[in-house]
Amino acid sequence: MTMLLLACLFTLIIHAAETSAYAFRLAGIRTAKLAVALSLAGMIVLISRTSNMVQGLMISGIADKAGQTDPHLALAPFRFVLMSASVGTAIAIVLFPTLVSLSARLIAHFEVTGSIPSLLKATANVHGIKQAGKHLRPPRLQMLSRLRIGGVPKRLVLLNVVVTAIYTVGVLAALYASAYSPDNKSQATMSSALINGIATIIMTLLIDPKVGLLTDRAMHGKASQEAVNKMFGLLMLSRLAGTILAQALLVPATSFILWALTLF
Repeated sequence: MTMLLLACLFTLIIHAAETSAYAFRLAGIRTAKLAVALSLAGMIVLISRTSNMVQGLMISGIADKAGQTDPHLALAPFRFVLMSASVGTAIAIVLFPTLVSLSARLIAHFEVTGSIPSLLKATANVHGIKQAGKHLRPPRLQMLSRLRIGGVPKRLVLLNVVVTAIYTVGVLAALYASAYSPDNKSQATMSSALINGIATIIMTLLIDPKVGLLTDRAMHGKASQEAVNKMFGLLMLSRLAGTILAQALLVPATSFILWALTLF
């Protein structure tokens, strides 16, 4: 139970951090310091995706115990982990106005300090935490009314849902498959890297360039601030939808991995 709670907490933090990376991008556009913002956002995404491996280590113990008794016992814990991904994403969405304000402040600090260690030294202290309270921005219901999909490519939103679902379920489906196939445990576990790799390739080739293009248009005044706000809002909501879709994909993805193992 303790390991499950830690895995859920870790998953929540990972998905909240990945969603908050959008706040740095939006803050970079608003402050006209996009290069610095993208550097900080990329750092957050890299750390969160690397942390996904640690998440796998935490959850693997659950799969191992289930494999020794009844593999079905791992299904409920895995669904709780997926639920924590949705909760983490939702928290980041609710805090998004505050995160954008804090991100703008961090970008300004980074320009002064010039390095990540110096930035952490300047902000990760009691004074910095007190100053962060000044950047609290409560979410408003009017934000939802502005998120009509018009003006943002529907394919971009749909792809973000699918890629997020694949990325979210990849490690869990591989570990769940290992519980059903203890003899092929290593192969099943390693398949998560393939699944997440495919999701990363789709994101890099089809999603990131389009987001970059829309961002560049905003920087050059070819797109309104409202259009950019809508784009990031829909991207976050599609990430949330993707984590929910992952619940439905868990069992089919596990079955697919088990079928693939029979080919090798």
